[in-house]
Amino acid sequence: MSTGDHPMTTARRLGPGGANRQGAGIIPAMETVAIVDFGSQYSQLIARRVRENRVFSVVCGPQVRPADLAGLDIRGLIFSGGPASVYEPGAPTCDPALLDMGVPVLGICYGMQLACRMLGADVHGAPAKEYGRTPLTVLDRADHLLAHVPERTSVWNSHGDQVMSLPAEFAPLARTPNCPIAAVRHRTRPVYGVQFHPEVTHTPCGGQILRNFLYDICGCGGRWEMGNFIHETVKSIRRRVGPDERVICGLSGGVDSSVTAALLHEAIGERLVCIFVDNGLLRKNEVHLVESTFRDHFRIDLRIADAGARFLERLAGVTDPQEKRRRIGHEFIEVFKAQASAVPNARYLAQGTLYPDVIESGHGLAGKAANIKLHHNVGGLPAELGFELIEPLRDLFKDEVRVAGQHLGLPEEILWRHPFPGPGLAVRIVGEVTAARVRLLQDVDEIVIEEIRAAGWYRKIAQAFAVLLPVRAVGVMGDGRSYEDQQVAAIRCVETTDFMTADWVRLDDGLLARISSRIMNEVRGINRVVYDVSSKPPSTIEWE
Repeated sequence: MSTGDHPMTTARRLGPGGANRQGAGIIPAMETVAIVDFGSQYSQLIARRVRENRVFSVVCGPQVRPADLAGLDIRGLIFSGGPASVYEPGAPTCDPALLDMGVPVLGICYGMQLACRMLGADVHGAPAKEYGRTPLTVLDRADHLLAHVPERTSVWNSHGDQVMSLPAEFAPLARTPNCPIAAVRHRTRPVYGVQFHPEVTHTPCGGQILRNFLYDICGCGGRWEMGNFIHETVKSIRRRVGPDERVICGLSGGVDSSVTAALLHEAIGERLVCIFVDNGLLRKNEVHLVESTFRDHFRIDLRIADAGARFLERLAGVTDPQEKRRRIGHEFIEVFKAQASAVPNARYLAQGTLYPDVIESGHGLAGKAANIKLHHNVGGLPAELGFELIEPLRDLFKDEVRVAGQHLGLPEEILWRHPFPGPGLAVRIVGEVTAARVRLLQDVDEIVIEEIRAAGWYRKIAQAFAVLLPVRAVGVMGDGRSYEDQQVAAIRCVETTDFMTADWVRLDDGLLARISSRIMNEVRGINRVVYDVSSKPPSTIEWE
């Protein structure tokens, strides 16, 4: 899904010519299942489920042709779902030759409707739409696709169209109360389809169905693992980056950019230059942690730009969060440009973009994903910098990135760090950002993390942090009234697997009491602490 991607998906965003958009070479042969993306929000989740079963996967746009896959050991194809109706003009379709490759095909939801329609079935709007958990009755448990699935189970549906009738060449395999053809197979071709979504956890038998397809139908051996990803990614980077060329990595100290840097260093060694911009809005002791990890441990060429005063000056008097982001982004680019200009032969810029960043920015392969919000690291720095992007993690989820980091030897302190926003503490300080308010929030945040670690909660929580509110609250300190110089701190802890949805964490009362007591006793300027109990959606994880 990007230039210079790793070989794990479009990590070969495959299209005409057998390469991604920047012309990276095809990966070596390895048993592979290709997911053809018709605009589903779940396409990368399908790829993830395939990889969890130790089978290599690539995600392709609907324009992919058999010739584009010729360099891969393709064992099967999965047609994803999508928001369109297959019978509407302009709906995504694919090359019919994909069905003639001789490899098994599994259509999911829209993918089933498309494959069936291409082979003569009738698809129309359903008399009754199906959304959510739905009872399923299996009609043929002897078929490989539904082997070991209970005769009666439940599945997760999300469709308004369905296959209304089948030609004689098809056999129905399952039905729901409102969908007589909920699963099918072709009698002479290795083409299968399910109207429901086996890739989501709400389909209890979904994992079994996917394993049946991968192992029993496609004949995969399940030999792929994260070590293979690292090995192949390193080889891909070495093929792409010339012997006299250098790569710049924008290092933030978080998990994503740290794993990116470690991968690049493994591939090209001293030709990697990491630039760390200290914008004065970082977590406490952030610079020291980055220096000790990358300069001292990995011996990476690390260049630190001390620009805190410059950023704070630009933020003076600004309270609007979008204006904060705009100014920080503009200043970051200027500082980064100055640092990058001092690196000779720098042709590439490496970024730690992950898949949730991509789909929330509306960059789905079929161009159908909803644009939820913009991310500063999707699309890279402005084109005038003249860099080509390398984003080796662009098709991974956070938990997969951590596994890669373990293989690369990153320390636990880096590997399990909670995410930190690009604009830093500026979007956790509601209202004006000043040096004094930054120091105040750094002290509060340090206490929150210390207490959560001590209580054994840190690894259970996806993200925990403090927010400084522009609210003054009356309090009593030292037998006197406190108000003018006192502020309110909010604590936010969420649990999530993909950061696209999140719920607030039910911390025990004793831990909350210790956090609150320490903050008000140790941080001068805070006389009230509140706990955020809102979920995403409707809230976002960050406050601004």
